[in-house]
Amino acid sequence: MQKDENFGEWFDKVLLKAQVVDDRYPVKGFTVYTGWGFSIAKRIVRMLEERLEEDHQPMQFPVVIPEDAFQKEAEHIAGFSGEVFWITHAGENRLDRRLLLRPTSETAIYPMFKLWIRSHADLPLRMHQTCNVYRYETKATRPLYRGREFLWNEAHTAHADYEDAEHQVRKGVEIYRSVYDRLGLSYLLLKRPDFDKFAGAVYSLAFDTWNPDGKVNQIGTVHELGENFARAFEVTYEDEGGVQRLVSTTCYGMGIGRVLAATIAHHGDEHGLVLPPVVAPKQVVIVPIPFKSKQAEILTYAREAEAVLRDAGIRVALDDDDRLRPGEKYYKWEMFGVPVRVEVGPREVEQRSVTLVRRDNRERSKAKLNDLVDAARSLFDAIYKSLRERSWERLEAELGDANSLDELKALMDDRRIVRVNWCGDPDCAFRLKDQVAGEIRGTLWGEHEESTGPCIVCGGPAREVAYVSRTY
Repeated sequence: MQKDENFGEWFDKVLLKAQVVDDRYPVKGFTVYTGWGFSIAKRIVRMLEERLEEDHQPMQFPVVIPEDAFQKEAEHIAGFSGEVFWITHAGENRLDRRLLLRPTSETAIYPMFKLWIRSHADLPLRMHQTCNVYRYETKATRPLYRGREFLWNEAHTAHADYEDAEHQVRKGVEIYRSVYDRLGLSYLLLKRPDFDKFAGAVYSLAFDTWNPDGKVNQIGTVHELGENFARAFEVTYEDEGGVQRLVSTTCYGMGIGRVLAATIAHHGDEHGLVLPPVVAPKQVVIVPIPFKSKQAEILTYAREAEAVLRDAGIRVALDDDDRLRPGEKYYKWEMFGVPVRVEVGPREVEQRSVTLVRRDNRERSKAKLNDLVDAARSLFDAIYKSLRERSWERLEAELGDANSLDELKALMDDRRIVRVNWCGDPDCAFRLKDQVAGEIRGTLWGEHEESTGPCIVCGGPAREVAYVSRTY
């Protein structure tokens, strides 16, 4: 099945057959991560946490937030009030004050920042946590993309001034880029319009990536919060002159499920997953090719090859299940996206060699057993490079330009991500959304694109180039 022809059906099939997640849990919008999928997700988390913990403290906050704390930042509660899961009872007893399951953690974390921050010596304060968050999503749910419970990592930082917070925004962007780049993912980094920024933020940045069904997938966000939350929660510090000042804060979040979805969607093919070696639970699978009276000899040699790879730190599986034919094993491990398959038959035993097959393009090569580790690692590098190049090439192919609403409609119908000239007026953005099946996602952050004509909606002077797409 081709993922570009019927992405939804392809995606659901791969999730189940490759044991990524199971969406049949009896509560809508809640998904079970199964063994293979959660192993991939944990590697993504580990990759991110290693970067964050170069200067962020790992923490774990409670899942519940008291209502009075949640209500302190008015814009924030307005942004999330319709999505909150409330806890009102313990058994038959009504609680004295309502609690909510965290939709995000600013209102849980800042009361503690107020306790922890006393002077300039306590700054900057940087922390992160990997946890589940809960939002009563009213749109159609889809596993990994949009659910009512999802796994993510969130970082929160406090600084002596806005300038230092701005530096942290750039640092957060660089950390997220490093993770996406190692996964071979392409993306647009967009500054969200003010009407679509995180509730309570000064401004919001988002990593949007292409999806085969023509919708963009938001895989991470970075927010400059200024003094907004600090003012609401009275988070102050004493500066070197003895003056009490408000801290400036930032936060950023990466949806692990969405990053996993992007990895599957960008690299997968009609045979199933195609995993970057860095996150593959097994990087190599060894499949013995049975041959009459030589089966024991072949299996012994396969185990020798397995030991060579394992001793070198390569994650390897030996499929010695004699209930399946080699072709059935190929099908299974291709569905699971293992980057390299090693085939061992009587000829390989005789020559003290192996046959290697790349998962991404099925190219075959030979290597001596003594060279197996170097050959496998060389293939890992080649596979990663190929996946990354193809992802960025696809993003470039998805981009289009429209100078009229008719052109935009046609490109939206073609499932493209479209650049348009925009005056910056929210009314024009809302009118555009009403007239085409897409919305303004934002403008490129870190570089200015010169408009090439009038606003696509009102015809007035355009101030910027905006990106329009469908979204989950």
